[in-house]
Parts: sequence; structure tokens; C-alpha cells
Amino acid sequence: MTSSAELLALYDAQQRLIVPEHPPAGLIFERIGNVLRVTGRSEGFVETTQHLDLSGDEVDALIVEHRDYFAARGEAVEWKTRAHDLPADIPRRLERAGFVAQEAEAVLVGHTRDLLTARPLPPGVEVRQARDNDDLVGMASMLTEVWGEDFGWMVDELELQLAVAPDLTVVFVAEVEGRIVSGARIEFTPGSDFAGLWGGSTAPEWNGKGIYGAIGAARAKLANDRGVPYLQVDASDESSPILKRRGFVELTTTTPYLWTPPSS
Repeated sequence: MTSSAELLALYDAQQRLIVPEHPPAGLIFERIGNVLRVTGRSEGFVETTQHLDLSGDEVDALIVEHRDYFAARGEAVEWKTRAHDLPADIPRRLERAGFVAQEAEAVLVGHTRDLLTARPLPPGVEVRQARDNDDLVGMASMLTEVWGEDFGWMVDELELQLAVAPDLTVVFVAEVEGRIVSGARIEFTPGSDFAGLWGGSTAPEWNGKGIYGAIGAARAKLANDRGVPYLQVDASDESSPILKRRGFVELTTTTPYLWTPPSS
């Protein structure tokens, strides 16, 4: 059996600094030494290797370099950290450069087979793959309702991903009487032992009815059919206990740090 330490090493090797072979139009993925920088999204994105073999002053300079790159573009930028990253004081240095910590999530990994089953759904609920733009718009509307912020931007981003690599990003939705009440996606990386589960949310009145588990099982089946042994989730406090009961283990935590231009 693979240990948690071995899974974490595999995660660091395979799930960081991923540059897609065919990025969606308008997105630019740059590997700059031990940094991945992404532009062309609703906000910029930066992540690093697990160990930045740099002095404190060099880390500060690296943070300022990428912050100022997005400042010149007038864009916000998310810097993704993990709790086991080195040097350990990267979060403090990000805060000193004006980044603000967002909600931490648990990095969970489980065997694909652990998520294959789910309890029966209520009558009238259909879980299926998203078919068209209407499904994406419906999912974005549901997310806007759940989180109280506009998720309209997500429709364009997902359409770009699906147009370029429909086999690598697959969106699942739950529909009731023509309304999307839950949605999530699974992302595959060629050659990786992991598939990523992202974006799971459900309309409040449909929570606790097995829909989250059913969408998880549908995604797991697709990964299992493709021979992908592990599923990886950045899990909230709400979903983490559910997944741990299904056999997922917590490898580390991840905290995004957000810098926003002063004029925003």
C-alpha cells in the first residue's frame, strides 16, 4: 500500500507546475525556473515547486517580480501555497508584499475505487455530463446563487478548456426539471496518476440528498474507466469529512494568497 508520504511526493512531482500541451486560446502558461505563471484568466495565477532553494531576500525578490508583472497588467494574482512548501516562511513574505490569505483547503487524495459508489438519488434528479453552453450557464447561475458572487466568467473559461481538450476537462451536472442544481468537473493530466476533482457545489435546498456523492461517483467512474488510480481534491471544511469517510487521506493543506491592484 502506498504511504501518505509516498503519495505526497507523487503529488508534488505530478500535480504542480503543469503546462498543458494545448492551452486554451488566450491562456499563457510560462515555466520560469521553479515558477509557473499563468495569464489570460480572470486573474493571474502563480505556483512554485515544493522547495524554493532560495535565500529569504531571493524569495522576496521573486514574489515582488511576479506581483509587479501583474500590477503592470492591472490584474489581480493568486499565489498558491501548500503547507509543506519550503522555505516555511513564504506565507509571511507574501503578506509583507501585500498578498492576503484566502480560505485554506485540505489536499486530499484517495483511490479512484473508493468513490465509485453512491446512494440512490431522489426521484427526478439526473446526473450527467454537461452537453452545451446552456448547461454551463445553468451551473454558473447555481454557483452565483450558492456563493453570492458572479460566476459568469466561468462559462467562458470552461468553454475555452472544453474546446481545446474536451477529454481532459469533463463537466458533470445534476438537473431537476430543467434546472441545474449541482455541478463539478474532473480534470485529467496526460501521464499523471491523478485526476483532479474541482468546483463541486450544490444549491442549498438540495444539500444532503446524495447529489454530491453521485457527481463524485460519476467522475470516479470516468477516471476508473481511463485507468487513473488516484483522485485529488482541494477540499473545504464541508466536503473534507465526507471524503475522508470514503477513504481519502489528507496530504497537506493549500492556501491561496491574493494580491489585488490598489485601484480595484
